[in-house]
Amino acid sequence: MLICFYLHEDMGIIQSQAIRSTIVIILGFTVGAFNLLVLAPRFLTAKELGLTRIITDAGITLATMCTLGCLPIIYKFFPFYKSHLPAKKNDLPFITLIVCLTGFVLMCLTGYACKDIIVRKFSERSPLFVEYSYLVYPFSFFFLMFIWMESFAWSFKKGVVSNTLKETVPRLFFTALLIFVGMKLISMSSFFILFSLSYMLPALSLFIVLRKRNDFVFNAVVSPVTLRFQDKMVNFGLFLFGAQFLNLLSRTADTFILSAKSEGGLTDTAIFTIATYVITLMEVPQRSLTSITVPILAESWKNKNLDNIRHIYIKSVTNLLITGLIIFSIVFLNIHNLAAYLGKDYNGISEVVILMGIGKLIDLGTGANSQIISTSSYWKVDFTTNVIYTILALPLNYLLISYYGLMGAAYSSVIALTFYNLMRFGFLWYKFKLQPYTLKDLLIIIIGGSALFITYLIPRNENILMDLILRCVVFSILFFPLLYFTKISEEVNKLVLKYVRITAKFLRRH
Repeated sequence: MLICFYLHEDMGIIQSQAIRSTIVIILGFTVGAFNLLVLAPRFLTAKELGLTRIITDAGITLATMCTLGCLPIIYKFFPFYKSHLPAKKNDLPFITLIVCLTGFVLMCLTGYACKDIIVRKFSERSPLFVEYSYLVYPFSFFFLMFIWMESFAWSFKKGVVSNTLKETVPRLFFTALLIFVGMKLISMSSFFILFSLSYMLPALSLFIVLRKRNDFVFNAVVSPVTLRFQDKMVNFGLFLFGAQFLNLLSRTADTFILSAKSEGGLTDTAIFTIATYVITLMEVPQRSLTSITVPILAESWKNKNLDNIRHIYIKSVTNLLITGLIIFSIVFLNIHNLAAYLGKDYNGISEVVILMGIGKLIDLGTGANSQIISTSSYWKVDFTTNVIYTILALPLNYLLISYYGLMGAAYSSVIALTFYNLMRFGFLWYKFKLQPYTLKDLLIIIIGGSALFITYLIPRNENILMDLILRCVVFSILFFPLLYFTKISEEVNKLVLKYVRITAKFLRRH
């Protein structure tokens, strides 16, 4: 499902990039699903799979911390640099690179000073992480370089390129590593070392792509734009940095707490990894939305075009709700098949997936609220809501995981996400009178819920593949025609007609 918005001069850009970006992200998730559901359970133990998750979450969290707030500055202020400076005098790439590298050095020094704490906290339940914890640093460095360049790629409207590199290359690399370790071509130690370099190739590739542009230069001379906006940029960057880092920490803390506090240690982390990945399938349209709409929203706020912002908000809710319901329903209807396939080592995954799926559906159902707030002049609200979210999520994670183990992480996710999105929705409604819901959105829920309920009543087939195909086909037959004939989404109907014509042409030729 695609997120397409149609308005004025942005129509062609958003529509074409949304289609290409979504296809790329779906491809990446397909490869990732094959890795986690087929290859990893066969070639890695649950503890080894859990270690790849904690290295990833720790690396991403620390890389975000190393940016020291310069990424939001790129999103927000790049239009001003572009408007007021020739490309060769743009000092934003050089300044933000220095900030990122400074952050990385500080992070390494802090990590070295705190290494004894890591040993104490994880040695009992996750000793494997203690052994390989040093691999977090190379992972962090290359991911840091990638997200720094990704910010410029978005600003240059090269989101499709950055999404392709981010969503597909590391996963294909992981596929190769799993096959190599399965064929005994590399040792397990070499596997983890190479895994820590997952973002090296994407970072180098994106650097080459950007350097081919005449407007991505490294000018060390401070420009008039920087001198004019430096106070605002520092203030804006630090606030949004705090917001984004706290948000990320809240979303990844469950991995660290599970590894340190849960009885299952890295085994529970592995179960949570697969559950999270299954639910992350629901984020496919959301990720496409973020990379494409951020620069458009930044321009809209700059031009005080509230109608464009309202239009994007309404469309985002409708289309994210549709895609979220489709993916959640398919997952819900086949979760018993996933549990049967994975076996007893992954007991408890069904309940975790369903609970986390409900939380993600609530998140999707609030649309582009985060992007709208973070690009507005009220970006401090982004910081405030993330602080509140963190204050709620971290204690919830700690307490609920301590008492309920793996299920505690799922409970915490649902509660925190619901409260977090209610705050943001309330702010946009109160401050800008932006209320994106219509009766069409209620109709989407009724149609999706009805199709889900009827399909769920189908007796289970012992053949996993046949059962999966049957449930997907029945749900599609019930859901898509109703969605089309009720004309809830103009974008969905146009896509349906497009692919019907393509299918008809194919059938006539054959």
